[in-house]
Amino acid sequence: MRRRSLSLLAGLAAVLLAAAPAAPAFADDGGFSIKDPRITESSGLAASRQHPGIYWTHNDQDKGAYLYAVDSKTGKTVATITLTGVGTPRDVEAVSIGPDNQIWVGDIGDNDGVTWPYVWVYQLPEPKELKDQSIRATQYVVKYSDGSRDAESLVVHPKTGRVYIIDKQEDGGHLYEGPAKLSSSGTNVFKPVAPVDLWATDAAFSPNGERLAVRGYFGGILYDWNGGKIKRIQQLSVPLQQQGESVTYTTDGSELMYGTEGEGSTVVAREAPGGGGGGSDSSS
Repeated sequence: MRRRSLSLLAGLAAVLLAAAPAAPAFADDGGFSIKDPRITESSGLAASRQHPGIYWTHNDQDKGAYLYAVDSKTGKTVATITLTGVGTPRDVEAVSIGPDNQIWVGDIGDNDGVTWPYVWVYQLPEPKELKDQSIRATQYVVKYSDGSRDAESLVVHPKTGRVYIIDKQEDGGHLYEGPAKLSSSGTNVFKPVAPVDLWATDAAFSPNGERLAVRGYFGGILYDWNGGKIKRIQQLSVPLQQQGESVTYTTDGSELMYGTEGEGSTVVAREAPGGGGGGSDSSS
């Protein structure tokens, strides 16, 4: 994320949070706190379908290409995955799970305002066994049809497997659609297909692929997917967090889980409006 753009927002959030009661380590509503001291900038969140109760996350900036499997019952990391076959990450901002238990990671941010001519998306199989291990990932080169931009939201449709990115602009951005199948040998051009009325920090598909939840620092919007021609349904009840960076549906689609950066950060559960629908092969 671009830190100098957030100083005022961070200050306001700090004041408001100071006046609020402290959150419990494990909330009664199904939320949890991340206990791993290595995870200080959790910027993405994805609920595992293969391992119930496990949430994948990552740091905004890390010393390597890592994913962490966090157990929501304890808040502890039960597996650390090292991605091999990829370069040194720049600014990892999003994680999503697509069909066939494939994990997708968006190295799509522009920390400190750096403009990249291209960004990267990584794909790897979710491990069947949760243990510390290295997994070879496929690295995709991504460009936007209308020039470089900052982004923190990457989602993979749970039915089609198509990859989408939402750029991050204070006055609202756009949903960008990738090719039907990404190429690991060439450049993948993402094109804007619909406006998004939010300064988006993350997004998630409902398990049935019929809803798209987009969050920002102080609010969120629920869209009807409508075959990619998204239609706004309603505002989302996003919790006040120090620096709200992530969102994912629970695997049954009943709740949205909202995460934030910071050491010992808390993931807050909120009821998903209308239910997100379960029974698909993946969640975002």
